Amino acid sequence: MKILLSNDDGYQAPGIQALYEALSEIACVEVVAPEHNNSAKSNALTLHSPLYVHTAHNGFRYVNGTPADCVHIALTGFLGYTPDLVVSGINNGANMGDDTIYSGTVGAAMEGYLFGVPAVAFSQTEKGWRHLDAAAAKAQELIRFLTPSILAHRQAAEGGHHEPWLLNVNIPCLPLAQLQGFKVARLGRRHAAEPVIKQVNPRGETMYWIGAAGPAKDEAEGTDFHATAQGYVSVTPLQIDLTDHARLAYWAQSVAHLSARQPMAEPLPAAASSEFRSR
Repeated sequence: MKILLSNDDGYQAPGIQALYEALSEIACVEVVAPEHNNSAKSNALTLHSPLYVHTAHNGFRYVNGTPADCVHIALTGFLGYTPDLVVSGINNGANMGDDTIYSGTVGAAMEGYLFGVPAVAFSQTEKGWRHLDAAAAKAQELIRFLTPSILAHRQAAEGGHHEPWLLNVNIPCLPLAQLQGFKVARLGRRHAAEPVIKQVNPRGETMYWIGAAGPAKDEAEGTDFHATAQGYVSVTPLQIDLTDHARLAYWAQSVAHLSARQPMAEPLPAAASSEFRSR
C-alpha cells in the first residue's frame, strides 16, 4: 500500500515524524508537507506565486506552500503515481466541530479526497504533543483496519467504479492503556471565537491577532467532543456537499415568488427603437 503523508504543522513537526514511523511499518510512505506551519489554511491553494519542492536530510519533501498545495502538487504530477491513501497529521491540537472548516490538516486530506483518493486526517485533542506515541499507535491501528477497504477501492478505481471516503480522526492526549478505543461520531459545534487581540507595534500602528477558538457549544452524546472527552478516538466521516438540502424546497418556493413579482421589461419607446435599428 502506498500512502501520501502531509500535515499543516510543517515537515519538521513531531506529529508527522511519529506518524511516518508508525505507518512505515505497514505501508510505503512518501512525505510531501509544508515548509512552515500552515495552521488554519483550510483548502487554500497558492495561485499567484511559484511553489518549490525541496528534499530534507531525512527524505521528506517540503513545499513553500499550504497543506492543500502539497497534496495537489503530489497528485497532479510530482509523484508520478496515485497513492492508495492520503493521510494528514498528526495535528498539534484538536480539529473537531467547526474546526474542520478552517483546518489545514483536514484541508490536506480533503484535497486527496477531491482527487478520488481515500483520505484520513489525524489530530490530537490538545496541543503540546503529549502521549504522541499513543496517538501514532492508534493511527496505525486504524489504518491497518482500513487496509482491505483501501485496497478494494484501488481495484474499483482501476475498473472505473470508485467512491472515496474522508475521515476526520481526533485522539485524546492519553497514554495508550487509557484510550478507550474508537467511536464514530458526528461533528459538534463551537461557540463563536474569542475576540481579536489588539496590540500597538513600535511604529504606533494597531495590529490584530485572531482570538482563540470558542469553547464547545454542542458536545452532546454522539458528537466528537463527547467521544474524546470519554477517552475514545473519534472517527467522523466527512463530505464536501455544502448544500442545505433540508431548505432547498423553502428557497425554491421563495425565489419562485420573487420571480413572479418581477415586472416585465417595458418596450423601448418607438423613437429609441427606431434609433437602435438604424445602428
